[in-house]
Amino acid sequence: MGFIKAFAGAIGGTFADQWKDFLVPPSGLAPTAAIFPAVPQGQNAGRGSNTKGSEHIITNGSRIVVPEGYGLVTFQDGALTGFIGEPGGFIFTSEDQNAQSMFAGDGIISPTVKTSWERFKFGGQPASQQLAFYVNLKEIPNNRFGTQSEIYWDDAYLGTQVGAITRGSYSLKIVDPILLVKNFVPLTYLSYDAKVFDFSDLDNDAASQLFNEVVGSLAAAFSYYTNDPSKGNRIAKIQGDAIGFAQSLSAAVDDGYQWTTDRGLTIAKVALQSIEYDEDTRALLSDVKKADALGGARGNSFMQQAAARGFEAAGSNEGGAGGGAGMAFLGMGMNAAGGAAGGLQQPANPTPQTPPAPGAAAPEADDPMAKLKQYKDMLDNGLITEADYDAAKAKVLGL
Repeated sequence: MGFIKAFAGAIGGTFADQWKDFLVPPSGLAPTAAIFPAVPQGQNAGRGSNTKGSEHIITNGSRIVVPEGYGLVTFQDGALTGFIGEPGGFIFTSEDQNAQSMFAGDGIISPTVKTSWERFKFGGQPASQQLAFYVNLKEIPNNRFGTQSEIYWDDAYLGTQVGAITRGSYSLKIVDPILLVKNFVPLTYLSYDAKVFDFSDLDNDAASQLFNEVVGSLAAAFSYYTNDPSKGNRIAKIQGDAIGFAQSLSAAVDDGYQWTTDRGLTIAKVALQSIEYDEDTRALLSDVKKADALGGARGNSFMQQAAARGFEAAGSNEGGAGGGAGMAFLGMGMNAAGGAAGGLQQPANPTPQTPPAPGAAAPEADDPMAKLKQYKDMLDNGLITEADYDAAKAKVLGL
């Protein structure tokens, strides 16, 4: 140990570089950190002597720890040289002269004299640069987006163009680290003094570009979702379908900017915090809710209850003519209501009804047979009970 400390300059640096390194992730990382440099741990609790080695040289035999959910890429002189895509402890090896170590079994003459001579030619500095970076392979959360004005898309269910202002967040996944570092990450994040590449960093121009591309794809994503029959064609389902809308947004981004094939990125989940529809869209959605309330079994039940209430009110009128007029009004109301309830299901070109034959007179309002037939039709259609029918029949017949 004393012998190594006695040397200085190129020779001293060469001997110091014989110590094996222990590379680990830096502390205090944000969850949105995507790429960050591996840090050599020269000492631990005051133990260890690897404090004099040259920067950016990884000695042969050095240990590299790759945590669960992360990968590691290595560079030499700016070129990508290796990738680890699984967790565990790994031993670094290289044919580069600067990485040779007598502690790694590379001999003594080779890792000292030869390396010292190479460094002597560069003023005592290493003639090479070796770097290692961790890549976050987990879901990277809290990537926010929002629109400042309405976006518009054609909606299949409403059958027209709709518009909204929306904001939310999405999670990213790095699915191909090699594509990402080779094609997209700027050099400033892959150099010897690299900062942490964080997707939420407002000063990260690459992250800002991704944000703009997501916002620019939102209209297409809404169109993909609401016009996909497998997703129900309903706007209201988007906010509760984080995976389904993420698939639509990822498809829209890929179609426009080729995130997966060119950058090794994909959108995993989307959380829509708010959707504010424009005035016309809100009016359309209000009409849809009314139509939903009057359609199907719920609409039939609603109409039957209304008819029963009308029958009770008409039956309480005194006088034969008055009661008959009330019942006739009730029957006419039921026909109108039935038409309203079934309006959404009418064929595009309904068959015209045959007009009454010339000379055929409508039944008199006070005709007992006409009244009984009307009550019988209401009974058959489930609009009144058997007891109601018997009471009405007794009243018409004067029993």
